[in-house]
Amino acid sequence: MIAFAAVTVDHVEDGSTQSWRTVLKRFALAACLLISVIFLSNVQAQDIPARAIKLVVPFAPGGGVDAVARTIAEKLASELKQPVIVENKAGAGGALGASLVARSAADGYTLLFANNGQAVLPHLQRVDWDPVKDFKPVSNVATYAMVVLVNANSPIKTLPELIQSAKARPGQITYGSSGLGGPLHLGMEMFRSAAGIDILHVPYKGNAPMTLALLGQEIAVSMDTLAVSLPHIKSGKFRALAVTSQRRMSLLPDVPTIRELALPDFEYEGWQAIFAPANTPAPVVARLNAALVKVIAMSSVTQRLIDLGYEPKSSSPQELSTLLNKDLVTYRKAIHEANIKSE
Repeated sequence: MIAFAAVTVDHVEDGSTQSWRTVLKRFALAACLLISVIFLSNVQAQDIPARAIKLVVPFAPGGGVDAVARTIAEKLASELKQPVIVENKAGAGGALGASLVARSAADGYTLLFANNGQAVLPHLQRVDWDPVKDFKPVSNVATYAMVVLVNANSPIKTLPELIQSAKARPGQITYGSSGLGGPLHLGMEMFRSAAGIDILHVPYKGNAPMTLALLGQEIAVSMDTLAVSLPHIKSGKFRALAVTSQRRMSLLPDVPTIRELALPDFEYEGWQAIFAPANTPAPVVARLNAALVKVIAMSSVTQRLIDLGYEPKSSSPQELSTLLNKDLVTYRKAIHEANIKSE
């Protein structure tokens, strides 16, 4: 439009070229200012965060992932000065929630609060997303070990007794998990394989329903995070047999490791992290990462995660990408060696 105006001026022949040129220059200037205002308004509208962010937790409310996600969401909302809404989308060991985020707009307003099940699920079931191609890493949040549990009324008092009982009654002892292909499923299957025992898997839709099943003695044993199990251990409802970490956990100093009791080479730890849909712009990811690094470093958040049995740990997007790709290889090997089958 501005170029057209300039051409028009060159063909004015009525002696008023100068006045028309002045009018058109003012018109062009006003148009440029208007375009600039509209452009800047659009940029500001697209700048993260301009509205509420949805943080999808692919498990039922009340589990360890949910507890950490809600802790992070509260402080992240304060840091970004926009609401961060936690939405639980449970099912298929976390696959349904991941699918929802993978199909969402890549604008930074829908995020996935995942655990290392992201690196397990594709090896055990058919999913409609790829853990690398369909997501962009934002930041790690925490790492954690787990604990092997039985109901306090169980006749099984120690981990060696569990192994002995399972060998005496192959296929009859049941264990629960938060879902097929989740970290708890993988951890118990790795333990089962290393111990050479045959126990029956019963999957649930998250930690919370699995915990209720153990409380009601619907299952004989489970492996879970301290975020969910510690209150029940302290209340005397659960008996902790062993922890999966290389060293004893500070919150359970009297509970030995699996390495100490039965399997000298056994170690299993998981992680929790935040991912965005693929193709989310790099500046948006950088903004979210910077905010998360600040949040995870807050003393109140650090202490809360420690109290839940987690080790707070932020990362760069590249570091999280490296961790995910490493675990994809590690878990594929573990699943093959343990002969874990999809169900």
